Amino acid sequence: MSDTRYIRIFDTTLRDGEQAPGATLNRAEKLEIAHQLAKLRVDIIEAGFPIASPDDFEAVKAIATEVKGPRVAGLARAIEEDIRICWDAVKVADVPRIHTFISTSAVHMKYQIKKTPDEVLADTRAMVSLAADLVRTHPEADLEFSAMDASRSDPEFLAKVLDLAVQCGATTINVPDTVGYALPLEFGDFIRELYRLAPSLEDVHVSVHCHNDLGLATANSLAAVRAGATQVECAVNGIGERAGNASLEEVVMAIRTRGEYFQSETGVDTREIARTSRLVSSLTGYVVQRNKAIVGRNAFAHESGIHQAGVLSEASTFEIMTPADVGLADNDIVLGKHSGRHALRAKLADLGYTLSDAELGDAFKRFKEVADKKKAVTVLDLEALVSEEIREREDQFTLTSFVNQSGSAIIPTSQVELLARGEVKKGRSFSNGSVESVFAAIDDAVGISGSLADYQVRAISSGKDSLAEVRVAVEVNGRSFNGQAVSFDVMEASAKAYVRAVNNAAAAGEV
Repeated sequence: MSDTRYIRIFDTTLRDGEQAPGATLNRAEKLEIAHQLAKLRVDIIEAGFPIASPDDFEAVKAIATEVKGPRVAGLARAIEEDIRICWDAVKVADVPRIHTFISTSAVHMKYQIKKTPDEVLADTRAMVSLAADLVRTHPEADLEFSAMDASRSDPEFLAKVLDLAVQCGATTINVPDTVGYALPLEFGDFIRELYRLAPSLEDVHVSVHCHNDLGLATANSLAAVRAGATQVECAVNGIGERAGNASLEEVVMAIRTRGEYFQSETGVDTREIARTSRLVSSLTGYVVQRNKAIVGRNAFAHESGIHQAGVLSEASTFEIMTPADVGLADNDIVLGKHSGRHALRAKLADLGYTLSDAELGDAFKRFKEVADKKKAVTVLDLEALVSEEIREREDQFTLTSFVNQSGSAIIPTSQVELLARGEVKKGRSFSNGSVESVFAAIDDAVGISGSLADYQVRAISSGKDSLAEVRVAVEVNGRSFNGQAVSFDVMEASAKAYVRAVNNAAAAGEV
């Protein structure tokens, strides 16, 4: 491939992705995802919005301190306090970035930030200059500037703002389609026009950040790459505000699969895509739809007899990429009930888990419980189980026991016992259904009135002996919180998932 351009992948799963309703992550969970993003080899991790809360500041700082490889960015409005706090959070990183933004569309200037175009230009000059002064104190730091709602902005005014940001020290210029308004052909032309109107863009990285309100975030991002953009901002599984962001796995695999067309490549280790997708789905509680491109369960499934025959004869007849390309080749049987600690430790190391002796002991005990009930344990089983056992929790409520009685001739009854902020709490409920009664008993123990907004059960792997994964969305004081848990017993998984959602509500100050 001649004149191949390198496209930076800027991952915003931990910032914009976490803004998806109910997708609350604690610091330990953010760190776990950030370490996996480093294995995925994204170029930039947007770790959060440091001024949003003390917890967010500490999470961004922890990621900046611990995660090596990718550049670590924090988001800041074009406000002095935001920028200084952002720098305090990211400056400990080996390669830090300040990412500051201001709105540039007429509707945002009038109604959202209530500033005139001249005031926006003045703020851009002052705040980008301030951020540039800060990043100059670190030999590897850099500065990104975003024009919020750029796709609905007047191109000539936008070009003025972007040109000014470059003059003041920004080395990456982001052109967001903040509300998912753009269309692919239009957006590509828009990027080309900005290059024409602001020649200084040739000297910096031009980035795009597209939202999926019309289902076009990936298409718009790729159109921008064709038009000259050298950075794409995206999120794992496409999660994010409203309909979400451009999907990282779709953008990366489109560029890989059609590299000659785009004359571009990324540095992402695509074999880590499936594992990253599962981790983000597990921790955020956002289920990946079965027919989701690249990472959905059906992405490499062939139901039609014609398709099956073709694939068996020559995979490329109906597969433009292979399961191995995205890390799906090793989901088969890996261990059995006779496997020992060394085999478990070795397999977990292959999966990216480094366990202490104590953690390995806990994981091995849980593994043996499962292996005694299943003929064979798969990679998917291991990931689900070990994640449940070793993941550091910052929980205020822990389910210690539950009893559930139900049947066609009795009213379902449940009793639960929780460790609630260091105290043993008990709750009970008589209700219409067995699941409802367990959830109501947990409410009784905690002292809340949660409303179940969503409830989903799926098998981790095939077979009647599969582990059950339960995901719930619970509304507490008008806000939605997700929870997820795994168990052989659906009721136990349901109770643990509900308690997990309650913990997320507690972390947000709602319990």
